[in-house]
Amino acid sequence: MTASAAARGVLTRAVCTLVAGIGLLVAEPAFAAEEFEPSAVAMQAEQVAPHSWYVRGQTGLVSKANEGFNANAGFVVTTEGVVVFDALGTPALGKRFGGLIAATTPQPIRKVVVSHYHADHFYGLQALKGPGVEIWAHQVVRDYLAGEAPAARLAERRESLAPWVNEKTRVVAPDRYVGDDTVFKLGGLTFRVLHAGPAHTPEDLMMLVEEDGVLFVGDLVFSGRVPFVGDAQVASWIAAIDRVLALKPRVVVGGHGPASQRAVDDLALTRDYLVYLHSQIAAAFDEGLDFEAAYQRIDWSRYAVLPAFEAANRRNAYQTYLNVEQEALQAVKAPPKRP
Repeated sequence: MTASAAARGVLTRAVCTLVAGIGLLVAEPAFAAEEFEPSAVAMQAEQVAPHSWYVRGQTGLVSKANEGFNANAGFVVTTEGVVVFDALGTPALGKRFGGLIAATTPQPIRKVVVSHYHADHFYGLQALKGPGVEIWAHQVVRDYLAGEAPAARLAERRESLAPWVNEKTRVVAPDRYVGDDTVFKLGGLTFRVLHAGPAHTPEDLMMLVEEDGVLFVGDLVFSGRVPFVGDAQVASWIAAIDRVLALKPRVVVGGHGPASQRAVDDLALTRDYLVYLHSQIAAAFDEGLDFEAAYQRIDWSRYAVLPAFEAANRRNAYQTYLNVEQEALQAVKAPPKRP
């Protein structure tokens, strides 16, 4: 789901052209929608506000059993078109998602805002991208697409999620790269696209639908399960959640798990886990413990009962240990404050 920072560089249009030539990156679908491998996984659109809907992925990690459908995606219906938030994890899922949108409204898709470029959130772009559809992502995604990580992840998913990710699956680049905060109106609704990163990823975007009070946050929030830290900066992620709380949304739709009608309470689970993770690892590091000793000493019982604990917690802890090491190094290098 993640790429190392070392794999990121600067993407130019020339690089895009070159990569497209070798069949990794495309701006348009590589093959007709009917050629996508059919998906049989259950999916339904749930309405959370007058104009806002989402589909909820299954609990757990990506697998062939769930056909890669473990993440959420949302859409907002206006009188001038549909704004989509995230695109799910395979072209087949993207096609199913597009079909649900078409069954909900005759309005066409106008924009797709991608929260971050982890495979479970954007591989469905290949089925949604078409004439008149503009894909948005944060400008940091340029760095990711210029590195080796996209090809490595695609190769892995062609193995782990075959046949739903296969030799015809491509990485679809954004049409527009946005900066920190962007506001636009469509069909009488106001959309605020907000940069929340670096948090779960450097490029994390949120989307607030002001009139509905609905905030789509991607993987800033994992509802009802242990989050996946990946190569995130945990301290920055905690700060990003505090920013979400300050927005006081009526409904929060996270990247995984059910939408929250009680945003403050449900945000607390992800935030409390991250705070506990960081504070416990930092305390052990300050005592000179290596990672293994630190991990064994920490009491994980509060979170061990949650879904995805066994799959994610040890890796989360290791990434946090690396964060703490980096924070300590930066503190040593920082110039002394003037009196």
